[in-house]
Amino acid sequence: MILSHEHKELYRQVRSFVDKELNPNIAEWEKAGIWPAHEVLKKMGNLGLLGIAKPEAYGGQGLDYSYEVVFAQALGNCNNGSLPMAIGVQTDMATPALARFGSDDLRKEYLAPAIAGDVVVSVAVSEAGAGSDVASIKTTARKEGGDYVINGSKMWITNGTQSDWACVLVNTSDGKAHQNKSLIVVPMDAVGVDRKTRLDKLGMRSSDTAMIFLDNVRVPQRNLIGQEGMGFMYQMLQFQEERLYAAACGIDGFTNLINETIEYTRQRHAFGQPLIDNQYIHFRMAELKTEVEALKAMVYQATEEYVAGRDATMLASMCKLKVGRLGRELTDTCLQYWGGQGYMWDNNVSRAYRDSRLTSIGGGADEIMLGIICKLMNILPGKKKTAGTAAEQATAEV
Repeated sequence: MILSHEHKELYRQVRSFVDKELNPNIAEWEKAGIWPAHEVLKKMGNLGLLGIAKPEAYGGQGLDYSYEVVFAQALGNCNNGSLPMAIGVQTDMATPALARFGSDDLRKEYLAPAIAGDVVVSVAVSEAGAGSDVASIKTTARKEGGDYVINGSKMWITNGTQSDWACVLVNTSDGKAHQNKSLIVVPMDAVGVDRKTRLDKLGMRSSDTAMIFLDNVRVPQRNLIGQEGMGFMYQMLQFQEERLYAAACGIDGFTNLINETIEYTRQRHAFGQPLIDNQYIHFRMAELKTEVEALKAMVYQATEEYVAGRDATMLASMCKLKVGRLGRELTDTCLQYWGGQGYMWDNNVSRAYRDSRLTSIGGGADEIMLGIICKLMNILPGKKKTAGTAAEQATAEV
């Protein structure tokens, strides 16, 4: 993937926003356990950063997904994982299906304000008993008059206490698990929505994460995204972008942690010499730097394939697997070299250690990524077939 002048200028703009608007406030937001989503997203909307790969007709820039990957990489310079994740929910998790498959009226009503930063949005797929196993969700939506009546609950919903609407995956029939699901836009101020339960998490402390209860929530049937029964497929398709986004966010964040650790171990002396002069430590830094460059190369390759319209499912899954596992290895190693300082709560390495752990769980656990990769390699036990079509990719998720 060759970066153009436009890519580099976008990176510079986002990096500047991170340095001026996000990083100076991280300590405050971490302590509060929440970020001012409406305020921050409005600033980003004013800069045109929330619709980079979205249609121009609804306020987006209409650029290809390589620009979104550069956006995510620049956001990775944020001194926590919460903000890149929460912003990514707005840009790459809650809105892609709406942008692709929503009716014109629905996109005008819900997508355009999200791109402008006038609203905060969430994606509500996971449930207490259905995380990576998306097909097993229990939330239902039945038709009554001109409405859907929704009942159920959603768990671990990022931006959940602040969002104005959520893209909710529901069962709209009693059919097969992959054919009975639909995506519906649900306003969070609708009668019967309860999202007051803010969850207390190990990491990602700045982002609010809610449990959402839906008790006979009525929404117009026109809030259906695309076709009824296609929700599972739509969700699987947008997972590819979500996973590339997550992997791209790791590139600069990991690089910064390596550089900070190198600087610290240069200054910190033990037994008469700088820590960095120990061969094990400087060799380990070299190994980790190599791993980050390998991640970057794979993200760029997957992006190139995706933008060209080729099947990037395997590479995107590999990127997601790699960023999660490398995050655990790299943050643990760096924290060790910081010693007691690394164990302090507000240390960047300590925060990254906590935040990065989610990457191997959210958006499809490592084991799901391995299952997809094995299926596409034709080595998954069971029925053997080449999973190249969209339908087969979706089936590979469960």
